[in-house]
Amino acid sequence: MYPSYTYTHPDQAIPLKDTTHFVHWFRSAAPYIHGFRGKTFVIAFGGELVADGGFVQMAHDVNLLNSLGVRLVLVHGVRPQVEARLTDSGAAIRYVNGLRVTDDTALACVKEAAGTVRVEIEALLSLGIANTPMAGADIRVASGNFVTAQPLGVRDGVDLLHTGEVRKIDAAAIRRRLDQNDIVLLSPIGYSPTGEIFNLSLEDVATQAAVELAADKLIFLMDTEGVPDKAGAIHNALTVNEARQVLEKTRDLPEDVTYYLPCAITACTHGVKRAHFISRHRDGALLSELFTREGVGTLITPAPLETLRAATIDDVGGILGVIEPLERDGILVRRSRELLEMEVDRFLVLESDGVIAGCAALYPFPEEQAAELACLAVAKDFRGRGFGDMLLAHAEKIGKKMGFKRLFVLTTRTEHWFEERGFVDSTPDQLPRSKQALYNYKRRSKVLEKSL
Repeated sequence: MYPSYTYTHPDQAIPLKDTTHFVHWFRSAAPYIHGFRGKTFVIAFGGELVADGGFVQMAHDVNLLNSLGVRLVLVHGVRPQVEARLTDSGAAIRYVNGLRVTDDTALACVKEAAGTVRVEIEALLSLGIANTPMAGADIRVASGNFVTAQPLGVRDGVDLLHTGEVRKIDAAAIRRRLDQNDIVLLSPIGYSPTGEIFNLSLEDVATQAAVELAADKLIFLMDTEGVPDKAGAIHNALTVNEARQVLEKTRDLPEDVTYYLPCAITACTHGVKRAHFISRHRDGALLSELFTREGVGTLITPAPLETLRAATIDDVGGILGVIEPLERDGILVRRSRELLEMEVDRFLVLESDGVIAGCAALYPFPEEQAAELACLAVAKDFRGRGFGDMLLAHAEKIGKKMGFKRLFVLTTRTEHWFEERGFVDSTPDQLPRSKQALYNYKRRSKVLEKSL
């Protein structure tokens, strides 16, 4: 929950009720700000976001991303606007497996709706009113015939007429616009080399654009909060393989998830680094998803976000960030940076989306065929995800591979946690001799061991 504040002109004072949370959040967002600069995001949203006025707030967030150097491609839909025009004209509305049968009347409505929505979006992105988040904005929007299309033809015995699919995205032309700091706006319309016009789905345009641009993120704004599991809770993150299982095993998925999730899978298997599903109904969802570690929707990745690996000298700062709070609380024995640099080859780290989330160290005692598991720690923001178990299991695997017969730990606070994982009570005189000489009787750490 962000603190409330009053927005004023940048030259005026900004009265804040409580700046503590704001400052903490702003600092924690710095790595994302650095990481996103120069990256390409494709953001897709249905025509409902424009129809219900939600794009006003969205424009503020798009403006902020643009000001931070993010290269933005927006893809909008027009389904509700087309439906309204067809209903007003008394024309038939026909679908086949979720695809509109676009006859001449429907195509006329699509062209009219796409033009209207595009102009409305461009107008909202052109705002620069003082005392609003758009103050000082100087956004240029580029749109045009970037999408080449072809007809879908006959499906299930029905000719879809002017309904088409993306044949090609002019990625080079889009990149030239992005290089000029323009925001590129793509409508769900494509053109053939013979001059025909085709009605496209926004998810098809967004997915193909993201793939052709090798986008860093493909973001879908939906009616739902994200991808639900069988119990209805929202998945925080899924790999591509896990997303496929959701499609296969989860019944009664929301309609927009059934449309967008296959597209996210396709994108992430063809070079797009991340796909996100967030709610269009939540104000600020885009910023919350991008600039907080937990996010507010569902993240799709080609591979697991977490990796376990041997630590390097470059990880020393990240390891210190994990263990220093525990050292201050007396849970871990204090280590100097110099000592950590000397012993970093003893450490393994668990990295989550580029951030050191946990660590552990193995100190061998070859004569006794034993090893000490030390400095097992998980950063506060990452607890409750099983990372401690992952580190322990990996340390045990390494210990076995190195030929050790037992693993021992010294702890003052986490005795039960280790006992629940197969460790048993031991005594200081059961420690390797060289370790016995270093045992701190004032600290009175519990000694536990486990056979490997």
